[in-house]
Amino acid sequence: MTSSHSKEDLKQDLLREARRLGFDDVRITAASLPADASKNFDSFIADGLHGDMAWMEAKADRRRTPQALWPDVRSVITVAVNYGSSTDPLALLNKPERGSISVYARGRDYHDVLKKRLKALARWLVDQSKDADVKVFVDTAPVLEKPLAQSAGLGWQGKHTNLVSRQYGSWLFLGEVFTTLELPPDVAMEDHCGSCRQCLDVCPTDAFIDARRLDARRCISYLTIEHKGHIAADLRPLMGNRIYGCDDCLAVCPWNKFAEVASPSVLNPRVELEAPMLTDLVHLDDASFRKVFSGSPIKRIGRDRFVRNVLIAIGNSGLVEMCSVVEPLCSDESPLVRAMSVWALNRLDKDKAKQARDSLMQEETDLDVRGEWDAV
Repeated sequence: MTSSHSKEDLKQDLLREARRLGFDDVRITAASLPADASKNFDSFIADGLHGDMAWMEAKADRRRTPQALWPDVRSVITVAVNYGSSTDPLALLNKPERGSISVYARGRDYHDVLKKRLKALARWLVDQSKDADVKVFVDTAPVLEKPLAQSAGLGWQGKHTNLVSRQYGSWLFLGEVFTTLELPPDVAMEDHCGSCRQCLDVCPTDAFIDARRLDARRCISYLTIEHKGHIAADLRPLMGNRIYGCDDCLAVCPWNKFAEVASPSVLNPRVELEAPMLTDLVHLDDASFRKVFSGSPIKRIGRDRFVRNVLIAIGNSGLVEMCSVVEPLCSDESPLVRAMSVWALNRLDKDKAKQARDSLMQEETDLDVRGEWDAV
């Protein structure tokens, strides 16, 4: 297919096939990025705002342009899947006995779902145009997908750094098909945030330095998912009952009033993850954690980090009756879990914490855990 007419026909067929496969929106852009995209990313890395996400810095050169990832790419097919919830994502924040899990992580791992659909779309494209080569990516690849999505017209990168759509608000999963074909591009989306700053002001930890400039080291999503060690003591009380991710800046976006609820699909939330009791989650050992979160994106952070998050939520709950589920974990095998058990116990009942200290402190060898005991 070489004529502009046949390429346009192919594009329209592609859009129909993408929707048949379950993508809510699909747009096409040339394989290039706006000049400020790589500049902003380099500044983010240079200032250390990525925290201990070393993989971002290690592959920085491959993110600056699609050609750095694949020299032969000519067009990028950007796709989106809506995951808008039918309930208020922030409602659980007023229920301290329950854990708040980010909406996107309450169902099946979207990486697996999107990649399967992307591969099917890529195979279809190759079948239609035998001279096409393709590669598919979900957000684990070194792709600056939000600037690409904006260039393609899927939406615009909001002040909270995530993509915002006129039709779906802030609730979109993104993916890409890189191809050697030159397909007719769509028109880039303009910024429609205006003077609004609700997403910046709502952040519990003041993680936004400025519009579209996030200090990941203070972001609850980063802290509960990417950060492997002990979370800074001054940030723990600000986390509330958020045990995996944070939806605050997404949920308050005014464009969500136009958003559609996600269609029923394999991404549907699991009932047991919509409002889980903290006391049910804190008991999980490694085997039960893997079983409960099989097929979930939560599984990848491992049991110790997840229980760390749950213990912080328990410490923030103010519910003294939860001491009984915390005390046994003061002697857990994981130093990370032991340290947060001490912190949580001390937040709930200082007398119980002192009693536990007297019996356990002398056996403790981990310096981080001893530091928590010293604060009791």
